[in-house]
Amino acid sequence: MRIARFSDGEVPKYAVVDGPELAVLKGHPLVDGYESNGERVAIKEVKLLSPTLPSKIVCIGMNYRAHAMEIGQDVPDEPLMFFKPNTAVIGPGDHVQLPHQSNQVELEIELAVVIGKLTKNVSVADAAEHIWGYTVANDVTARDLQFSDLQWARSKGFDTFCPVGPWIETEFDPDDQVIESRVNGEVRQKASISDMNFKPLELVSYVSENVTLLPGDVIVTGSPAGISKIDSGDVVECEIEGVGTLINPVT
Repeated sequence: MRIARFSDGEVPKYAVVDGPELAVLKGHPLVDGYESNGERVAIKEVKLLSPTLPSKIVCIGMNYRAHAMEIGQDVPDEPLMFFKPNTAVIGPGDHVQLPHQSNQVELEIELAVVIGKLTKNVSVADAAEHIWGYTVANDVTARDLQFSDLQWARSKGFDTFCPVGPWIETEFDPDDQVIESRVNGEVRQKASISDMNFKPLELVSYVSENVTLLPGDVIVTGSPAGISKIDSGDVVECEIEGVGTLINPVT
């Protein structure tokens, strides 16, 4: 089941994706369940929003060996955690805005885990019960600032630096699906989810041992090799097989 969040000019609503249409839900699915209010709208007639409003975005760095190698970093022995502010989140079709402070902004496609309930100190075996579903994220990064600053907060945290969407796939089972990014139709990153050093269930367990995860929070699970610069006028597509395609223009 695919859960979308959208706006038709009024209060944002949640819906189940049914082909080219949305079956609108009565309320928030994590609170009110998946009961329809009887309304149906065409996807092309509404604005899709980020499918979740996280209190925090927990990022996992260098979770693909080839990506760690391309930026000259060692593969960590345990997951490397950092954070993006929720003010960085934008939805499908929204513009990634290039900040004047950076001359080297790059894309990073990532599989995103969306948490479904309060999660603290869960085991790997129980982690799946705490996952609402999966979506696509782009960990946009000001690469020059990442290496000039002592911390990653600024390089990763600019407004619009965390596109998420287009919806949440609740029945996705991460295995060996293809993860691919494109800029203006040209492939920049392409790998298999199976190439991750730490798998999604391991990451949910690990993160929950360090910080409490709330419903709607997002864990982005790392980016494969092929990161590349994006420029004003570009159109970035991030696609994960079985989940969907997240498209954002750059300004």
